[in-house]
Amino acid sequence: MRTPSFLLGLLAVLPLAAAAQAPEAIWYVRNNEAGIASLSANARHISVIAPQVYSMDSTGTIRGGTDPRIIALAREHGITLVPLVMNPGFSVSVLHQIATVPALRTSAARNLAALCRTERLPGIQLDFENLHVSDRDAFTALAREAVDSVHRAGCELSAAVVPRTDDDRGPLPYHQYMYDYWRGAYDFKALADTLDFISYMTYAQHTGGSTPGPVAGYEWMKASLDYVLAAGVPPAKLSLGLASYSDYWSTAYDERTGSRGRGRDIGYTELMQIVTAAGATPRWDKRQRAWVAMWEDHGVFEHAWIEDARAFKEKAALVQKHRLRGYSVWLLGTEDPKVWSVVGKVAR
Repeated sequence: MRTPSFLLGLLAVLPLAAAAQAPEAIWYVRNNEAGIASLSANARHISVIAPQVYSMDSTGTIRGGTDPRIIALAREHGITLVPLVMNPGFSVSVLHQIATVPALRTSAARNLAALCRTERLPGIQLDFENLHVSDRDAFTALAREAVDSVHRAGCELSAAVVPRTDDDRGPLPYHQYMYDYWRGAYDFKALADTLDFISYMTYAQHTGGSTPGPVAGYEWMKASLDYVLAAGVPPAKLSLGLASYSDYWSTAYDERTGSRGRGRDIGYTELMQIVTAAGATPRWDKRQRAWVAMWEDHGVFEHAWIEDARAFKEKAALVQKHRLRGYSVWLLGTEDPKVWSVVGKVAR
């Protein structure tokens, strides 16, 4: 007997089943109104708020700051504040410098510890991306020096890392670029052994520079998770990356570069307004466990891959299945509002 469609809809938004231990729920946020409003409304469902607000330049100097409203909300609701420190613009040259020059590694480590002390932080997360694969060991050395310094300041240190499914560079220049500069550059086991934990960014499977495809296809997420666990990363040190944003592809044009396909990250509410205005009907992709829509606009097709509460719930189930530390969600303020009805209890 088939389950009636109205029951399927109900099942899709029921809270996640209680685990033996509630997962740690990390939500990334920027200093913007949408993220701050969502934090205020949904604080009880958030364990850690991680503002992407600090950057480190090629001398190891850190600049930036968290919006005082985020700090106040974290304190009011008992949420742990763990800001991100990133290489500005994900600059490959900046990251190469601070990872490979010993004096700069030391400066970076000391400045991270100073940030902990000055801001009285319980933790910091490194968000260092666009790292060339040849700097893999140097980045691990940076992490080792930094964690010693940060721990002495009474602070935890973690890192957000780009996932991969294997160590095959792939057949095409695009595949090789993605491996060499993004996916292949992290020694997951060494970083997990060194740091307090790692956030495994199992999203951005497709990007604005790729063909249309899921933000985080379920099979790709599973393969990425299988790879990192097989590498020896303890589940208790792994936070699974979940996407709350969606992706939208259209055709762009300007006089300098001409026409080209363009994809962009977009919030759920904004994208659904576009889809509705276009008269499109999203369909559920059972394999990718996400919604997909395609429609014609003046003879040219546009595409959307949509992450909603159902997609969130089905992918978050991997946390319980593998007994992971928890999950790390990019980005607060872009989520389907119904997500908050399916998250269940979180570690506080």
